[in-house]
Amino acid sequence: MSNKAPRGVRLVITLAGRRNAGKSSLINAIVDQDISIVSDQPGTTTDAVAKHYELLPLGPVTFYDTAGLDDSGELGELRIKATQKVLWRSDVAIVVIGEEGITDYEKNIISEICDLKIPFITIFNKNDLRPPSAKDISYCHENNFPFLEVSATNSFNIQEIKNAIIDLAPDEMKRDPVLAGDLFNEGDWVVCVVPIDLSAPKGRLILPQVQVLREILDYNAVAVTIKEHEIEKALQNLNHQPALVITDSQVVLSVANDVPDKIPLTTFSTLFARYKGDLPSLIKGADAIDTLEDGDIVLIGEACSHHPVEDDIGRVKIPNWIRQYTDKSINFETYSGHDFPTDLERYKLVIHCGACMLNRTEMLRRINECKRRNVPITNYGVAISKVQGVLERIIAPFNL
Repeated sequence: MSNKAPRGVRLVITLAGRRNAGKSSLINAIVDQDISIVSDQPGTTTDAVAKHYELLPLGPVTFYDTAGLDDSGELGELRIKATQKVLWRSDVAIVVIGEEGITDYEKNIISEICDLKIPFITIFNKNDLRPPSAKDISYCHENNFPFLEVSATNSFNIQEIKNAIIDLAPDEMKRDPVLAGDLFNEGDWVVCVVPIDLSAPKGRLILPQVQVLREILDYNAVAVTIKEHEIEKALQNLNHQPALVITDSQVVLSVANDVPDKIPLTTFSTLFARYKGDLPSLIKGADAIDTLEDGDIVLIGEACSHHPVEDDIGRVKIPNWIRQYTDKSINFETYSGHDFPTDLERYKLVIHCGACMLNRTEMLRRINECKRRNVPITNYGVAISKVQGVLERIIAPFNL
């Protein structure tokens, strides 16, 4: 059941520490399965190993077993960078301390996690071989770092680790997140406009559409799903006015023309801008489109890797719309998946996808990193509505 949950709605928990601190043994003990290879040889884990798990009452989570942050050599540096990328998208971190106790390596790990503002707990593993020293306990107390003494070998305090993770989880992960459920009432009709074009996956809907439709049903409302050319007929056939129309951003202009102004209208991508990120910041970021000049570079951020199609939304349609809107010669670069450039200052603007494949923590971290570098950031749906001249109407349902 937990394996079927979308990757973007899972709590991400990363185990970080030195080589041979017992991270692999610990994750095996937590999930009660042999997922990671365990060996006395340091550096057995080379790449981050993911394990999906159902951690109640939180629900689906993903544990990451990472390479040791004290790895050496050229390959070791690559492994460390891979571990740091996982930390970037983590909701909770577990700092695993081995027999050596807290050394400069552990302090550097903790410092990095604190800089990323990731809630964490320090785990003194291998308690059966060596309990933590008084100095290490004092270090945790002095810095108000939560800690536990644990033994993965005999399962000592394993349940307490799970309880600690639940306590550390962000508040939004402890409650049911809302995509559009606060915009309509039980029994209302909600019209979803879903165009089927070259970019639509064969035989299925894209994840934002699926999640919104499921939420409509969960809230005991009525979902009416149509293509963009069926709007007028659908509205005529409904026996009362829909509470909301939600459209794919690519057809937002034509839909806005067909839906009367008295009916609230928004887009799937705008819903995800709020659900996964910071909608006011992304709206503000769209203003930067008006300041673009010839030669400026705009970053297109894609959360998932996919084969580009002829009319790809991020690589073809959005660049064309923005060039048409600004009448400027603008350059576009694309980053996919969990990659995000470190040289953000090169870009005049970042336009990010809806982030349906990222968790909220990672998306917010990207937004905050752009803010820190003074680089405006917006998302696909907000940017498209901006250049199509309908942004004010699209954000009106949110009463910002």
